[in-house]
Amino acid sequence: MKITARKSLALVGIGAMSLLGVAACSDDSGTDTTTEDVTIEETVEETMETEGTSETTTETTGSAAAAAAPVGPGCADYVAANPTGPASVEELANQTIVEAAGNVPILTTLTQAVSGQLNPEVNLVDTLNGGEFTVFAPVDDAFAALPPETIQTLQTDSGMLTDILTYHVVPGNLTIEDVAGTQTTVQGGTVEVAGEGETWTVNDANVICGGIATENGTVYLIDTVLTPQQ
Repeated sequence: MKITARKSLALVGIGAMSLLGVAACSDDSGTDTTTEDVTIEETVEETMETEGTSETTTETTGSAAAAAAPVGPGCADYVAANPTGPASVEELANQTIVEAAGNVPILTTLTQAVSGQLNPEVNLVDTLNGGEFTVFAPVDDAFAALPPETIQTLQTDSGMLTDILTYHVVPGNLTIEDVAGTQTTVQGGTVEVAGEGETWTVNDANVICGGIATENGTVYLIDTVLTPQQ
């Protein structure tokens, strides 16, 4: 797997820092939420402010509850393995993206990568916690499939690691109802999301369980580390 680092990253719609829910978590207060520009270390040259969005409290209905169920061939196994506690789908909805990633048992490598544990120069925690995002989160097996030399490079090449991580993040909270199509990532490239029912893909990656709601976004567990576009 060949991964090329970019010299600079343009954040597209980043809010004030998701490694990786089916319905978006709404703000019960009914107030407008506006994100602010932030900078990721020295690798970011430009930030753009996202448009504020108004969230309205709606009455919970049977159809809304049905829409909240995650989709994907691995969801049943995940729910069965984590019926209660911080890793359960219900509890993840009350956590930030980074907190949720840290509690999902199969996202340990991604959590290390976004929190500065893999590379001390790359820490996206504040950024991912500071806005609304959609995260295509590679599971541990996806990172394990990378060549060992690639992981070693990511431990020292902060530009490459940041490029890869932000390619898995899309500004805004995209639930399963509106995630399909071409999505522009924080890294600046695009990903193609397609599917229906229980079968979804993101570029060449398969969605194991997607639409996992968190407090500030939606997470899609995927089986492959995506390669940023050149």
